[in-house]
Amino acid sequence: MALLVGERLPLARGAECCTTAYFYLRACRAVVAGIGGRLSGPFERLGPDHRVAALERMLVLPDDVGLPDPRQIVPVMVEVQRRHPSLSVLNTEAAAAALLLGAKMLLSPSTANGQLARVLPAVKISFRTVELP
Repeated sequence: MALLVGERLPLARGAECCTTAYFYLRACRAVVAGIGGRLSGPFERLGPDHRVAALERMLVLPDDVGLPDPRQIVPVMVEVQRRHPSLSVLNTEAAAAALLLGAKMLLSPSTANGQLARVLPAVKISFRTVELP
């Protein structure tokens, strides 16, 4: 979501950015509903013009943001969920995408203090906490 509001992420040169279908749906829904929650909160802080532009970008996922194929990710999600049954669907999908893509995850500080950050080392996924303005 940071990319969609114009924030720069500390990515390695040539690194691919990806999201997941469920996160993309929830983020779009949160922005459209404007409920001011964890996902839509960053949009609430934007000025009106910047918010409209971010919403427009949100509804058309940029070509340079990858989206794993559900046919490939669902079996990996099932395995992650089998090993970590208390993990939410959103976090299960994120972990499965990272495994499938061999990716290092960038987590917000609040996510890095939550359930996902405790599971990632167990499934051998590296992550980095990223502060955004």
